Amino acid sequence: MRTISRSGVAVTVAIVAGLVAFPFVFQANWVVNIAVFTMMYAGLATAWNLLGGYSGYISLGNAAFFGVGAYAIANLFPTSGGPPGATPFLIVPLVGLAVAILSLPIGWIAFRTRGVTFAIVTISLLFVAQTLAFLLHSFTKGSQGMGVGVPLFPVETYERPFYLALLAIFVFAVLLCWYVRRSKLGLALFAIRDDEDRALGLGVDTEVAKLLTFAMSLGITAMIGGVWAYYITYIYPQFAVDPLVTIGMVLMVYLGGRGTLWGPLLGALLLVPAQQLLAQNATTARWYLILYSGVFLLVILLLPRGIIPSVQDLASRLRAGRHRGTSPPEAAVPPVQTEAVP
Repeated sequence: MRTISRSGVAVTVAIVAGLVAFPFVFQANWVVNIAVFTMMYAGLATAWNLLGGYSGYISLGNAAFFGVGAYAIANLFPTSGGPPGATPFLIVPLVGLAVAILSLPIGWIAFRTRGVTFAIVTISLLFVAQTLAFLLHSFTKGSQGMGVGVPLFPVETYERPFYLALLAIFVFAVLLCWYVRRSKLGLALFAIRDDEDRALGLGVDTEVAKLLTFAMSLGITAMIGGVWAYYITYIYPQFAVDPLVTIGMVLMVYLGGRGTLWGPLLGALLLVPAQQLLAQNATTARWYLILYSGVFLLVILLLPRGIIPSVQDLASRLRAGRHRGTSPPEAAVPPVQTEAVP
């Protein structure tokens, strides 16, 4: 297990402290609202990165479990039940645990496949879940939508509790990723990403590693879905189980750097504010789809490994160049004098 550097701890503390202080420094409601969705996607992308970044299995069905978490909170705290206050924030971890357990048999079936087939299976699961969200009226109220108990938070700071709740989930996801990276589970996931058949031959229990990571990733996703439902107070199937949510979290991971600790946060910070600002204008509400497409192309063409790995590679090359430039020249070896043969 690798030791923690002081610089790494300092960077982590600085990032978390800055995120905690943000809604107290920038108190405008519209600014904190953008920060809420930014933190939501940072958590979703970090959860996706736990499986997709570390094991290489590209899951495209995470939005289905985002919707499960949202509808779970909506059913536990309906509009008729009165203002629930901060109680849903305390229930969200239990919802995440329940969804993680629920995902195990689904993952066991999905992991019978690999590569592109696994991606197709998971995106098929997403569309099945979206169809069920329209049909299961007893659980989702169908296309008419479903209300959630309206929280009676002060208008001046209404967004702040939701931001802090999502920040807590994000920090938990980052700590979980950090622990996994340095554990035997992380070694197993990296071995699966590099060569799963070889990992099996070396005795790695790949099935347990994949299932455990799958459950953790989807449990965190469901927790965020629950907070999202409580924040917007009324949910519809097409938004609770939205393929664009999955596309967004995947794109943010690839933009920031797949398999890195802070790449998902960087991707969310770059994309979500732009998407939210475009969505606030009726004439540009759908431009964020063009934004997503353009960013996908840029990542594929210019930054296939993401921003953080590319910057790290560039810094390593610059350090290596400076090292070569400052190294002392080798002593000149005089030529060997030979006498001419008469």
